[in-house]
Amino acid sequence: MKLGVNIDHIATLRQARQETFPDPVEAARECIAGGADGIVCHLREDRRHIQDKDVYRLRELPTRLDLEMAATDEMVKIALKLKPDYVTLVPEKRQEITTEGGLDVVKHSRKLRPIINKIQEAGITVSLFVDPVLAQVEESAVLQAKFIEIHTGMFANAKTPAHRKLELQKIGTAVQKARLIGLRINAGHGLDYKNVKEIVGVPGIEELNIGFSIIARAVLLGMRKAVAEMKEALK
Repeated sequence: MKLGVNIDHIATLRQARQETFPDPVEAARECIAGGADGIVCHLREDRRHIQDKDVYRLRELPTRLDLEMAATDEMVKIALKLKPDYVTLVPEKRQEITTEGGLDVVKHSRKLRPIINKIQEAGITVSLFVDPVLAQVEESAVLQAKFIEIHTGMFANAKTPAHRKLELQKIGTAVQKARLIGLRINAGHGLDYKNVKEIVGVPGIEELNIGFSIIARAVLLGMRKAVAEMKEALK
């Protein structure tokens, strides 16, 4: 199973102080060195973390780039100019802390169809970020997207073992359906070092896209080295 690492929250830290560091591109290089199979970033309409200049610099790295974005004219224009390897269409609300659920491709099918066609005609693979709901999976195939990314947030946030088992079953069923109708499958959202083990056991998922838990872990694992380097600088 492949790993795509989302580096959005490196930019979140930078934007909190409007500094030039930490640099998401430098972070992406470290991810690649650590074995990441690709880099994921979400260029939001409000530019709360990743900025336009970041995505163009990220595109120059020797790895696969998955650009998460809303299905808007502005973002389509940027994607066509950037030409990432993947575009993952996601829902977006200004007031949300993070993406709260999958894209309702059934409800927005008419709007999404020309956008998907335009992006894929430019040679960019389109993935749709959807909840593990059969109707959403089926409509994704009707829209001729190449991939779906299963939203694993409900599974990750489950409060009881029974609820977690139920959500895992939903994911497994959605993946099986997607495979039967010719879709390729990624998954992500809310996954961490503990719950990821259960998702890895679902056959048919090609890649997991994980960000926050990796960035949070890196803050702790890298602190001792950072302090030691500063002490050395003080000499």
